[in-house]
Amino acid sequence: MNFGLSDDEKALQETARKFAREVMRPQAAHCDETSTFPKDIIEAASDLGLMNMTIPAQFGGMELPHVAQAIVAEEISWGCAGMATSMIANDLALLPIIIGGSQEQKERLLRPFTTGFKLVSFALTEPGAGSDVAGLRCTARREGDFYVVNGTKQWITNGEYADQFTLFCTTDPSKKHKGLMCLAVEGRPAGLTIGKHENKMGQRASNTVTLTFEDVKVPLANRIGQEGEGFLIAMSTLDNSRPLTAMFAIGLARAAMEHAIDYSKQRQQFGKPIAEFQAIQFMIADMGADIEAARLLTYKSAWLLDDGQRNTLVSSYAKRFAADMGMKATTDAVQIFGGSGYSREYPVEKLMRDAKLIQIYEGTSQVQRLVIARELLKGA
Repeated sequence: MNFGLSDDEKALQETARKFAREVMRPQAAHCDETSTFPKDIIEAASDLGLMNMTIPAQFGGMELPHVAQAIVAEEISWGCAGMATSMIANDLALLPIIIGGSQEQKERLLRPFTTGFKLVSFALTEPGAGSDVAGLRCTARREGDFYVVNGTKQWITNGEYADQFTLFCTTDPSKKHKGLMCLAVEGRPAGLTIGKHENKMGQRASNTVTLTFEDVKVPLANRIGQEGEGFLIAMSTLDNSRPLTAMFAIGLARAAMEHAIDYSKQRQQFGKPIAEFQAIQFMIADMGADIEAARLLTYKSAWLLDDGQRNTLVSSYAKRFAADMGMKATTDAVQIFGGSGYSREYPVEKLMRDAKLIQIYEGTSQVQRLVIARELLKGA
């Protein structure tokens, strides 16, 4: 058992940390305030190799181990969780193709993301189906060599700028999870409407839209896996992506702790820095312990994948614990800042707003508890 990082992992960590510090952080407050999608920063991250980390080497990708991906996710979320979400969205959306696609599909649908800057969106959630994936209502009807898609997808990251969509739909809503299927939608086909950017509470630098499909034709050749395999592909994708989402919480919690430590040393009350008060020390101590625990748990969930093991239980542990920890750490940071923490002139209120979303997307903290209980009760 070795808790140290390799030389390659340390170099990757430093590359991501430098990019977060010098490129992301200086623009984070502006992008949050104006809800601006920083396409130039996202493209720079892509050029640096901080995106598309999951693409296999045979298709031109880096094929980074999952632990290495988690290291990158922590650093870029320290820079800005909204930007990080848009960056990692490519890996999330390409995973179903990596997991369920044929060799021909991987060559055709993955390689373009290694030869130039492109964005891809993961289109799973609907207005009436978030946590209940089996309740999808977006339908795909087979007509010869095409599927005709109708329905609406909501909360789709990077949808306004995406060059490709990984779409989950159903051949028959009455079949529930047995009717689900995955399609790769290339470009902007006729009948696809991109809604307005959502005015979100947090992670405002990340583009989020609604997609409407009206008789959109998708070639049969773009079906990933078979009809009825969509649910398993989606669940396997989320097992793979949970460590990255958990790391988002860890990165922004670390940022909140650092801000709280610096502020507590400067802020004077009753004739001395508030860092000397035990009440403040205990809050900072809890932040440090919880961040370390969440990081180790998340590393384990990523290591299991690298070792070829099933990580459903541990990745749900990591996502649940890290998401709730991130919310608490950022809330405590605002408390340490006091009235200043409630002002947008200081960075911690943004971190608190950004943290809330991590308790919601890619499986809420409540859904993670359901997954954990199911796994434990069946003897995982």
